[in-house]
Amino acid sequence: MTELAVTQYFTYWRCVELGSREILEGLVAREHAVPSPALAASLAEWGGFHYWQTSPEGRWLVLVRESTRARERWWVHAALLLLTLLTTTVGGVLLAHGADGIVFLPPLSQLRSGLGFSLPLLAILLAHESGHFFTARRYRVNASPPYFLPFPPQWNLLGTMGAFIRLRSPVFDRRTLFDIGVAGPLAGMIVALPVLLAGLVMSPSGAGVSGVPLAHQFVAFGGGAVLLGDSLLFSLCRALVGRHGMIVLSPTAVAGWVGLLVTSLNLLPLAQLDGGHIAFAMFGRAQLWIARVFWLLLVPLGYFWWRGWWIWAILGLIVGRGRLRHPPIIAPERPLDATRMVVGCIAIVLFIVTFMPLPIPS
Repeated sequence: MTELAVTQYFTYWRCVELGSREILEGLVAREHAVPSPALAASLAEWGGFHYWQTSPEGRWLVLVRESTRARERWWVHAALLLLTLLTTTVGGVLLAHGADGIVFLPPLSQLRSGLGFSLPLLAILLAHESGHFFTARRYRVNASPPYFLPFPPQWNLLGTMGAFIRLRSPVFDRRTLFDIGVAGPLAGMIVALPVLLAGLVMSPSGAGVSGVPLAHQFVAFGGGAVLLGDSLLFSLCRALVGRHGMIVLSPTAVAGWVGLLVTSLNLLPLAQLDGGHIAFAMFGRAQLWIARVFWLLLVPLGYFWWRGWWIWAILGLIVGRGRLRHPPIIAPERPLDATRMVVGCIAIVLFIVTFMPLPIPS
């Protein structure tokens, strides 16, 4: 009955069922496109989420609701989060004390010093993935809570390989895809920037250590120095807090640095990375050609600058199941509105200013 009450205000419409999700969309008759009080009353009875889109034909209305919601194994996500908190805290101890050799489990007194790295880093990762998760849930897309990935800090100093969510149902249109894709990087940067600025204030001068082009900061480890690369945004933040020349990054500054790196890597326009979602929503089929250009650029970047770009070239193919093309969506015909195109351009600028050609010089 609710469906019939809404569709009487449409010129034409269709209903799509995606698992437990029902999507009803239609071109609203001109006299009801404001919307009219009658249509507004019917929308209140729908019991889900709805949004408007503009096309040359007129105003489209998209309504989404779900019959059941997936049951989550929250204990798995909580356990991974706690384990990642432990491994990143140990990583923070290594960064804070410049540990010489392998430390498997430092004493409790040293673990406290690692929280200055682990808590800011997990806050950045949680903000990024929560941006995706809550936006997906707003559109009633079946999405998992964040999975955190613990990793031995003795192997990468960080103690994590990041975090991710799973989209377990198809995406309906470009707007939904764009909003889910762009929400993560923007939310992550809102946390990463103050973390980075605060960490840079705590970072002392690193006199006596020589940098290389595109890398003017380091962390002490194992009796030596591990150089970390520059980006335009990182250099701007250094200038804002008055840090010039070589500096020793505090553990909190390293967390902010990682936040910038994670943002740029996720904004690569490959397959199902955040950048791939954004590029497909903005440019449609042209996303494939953009992805091919960037993927081919990773090969010389890996040869001349950082071997890790080759790993990301492989990961891009793994995430896309061997393809660089973004998978299709249900209704790709309506382009993004002007406001979202502007936000997309902001995301492109964000990729440029966070990109690090040489993240970790050898």
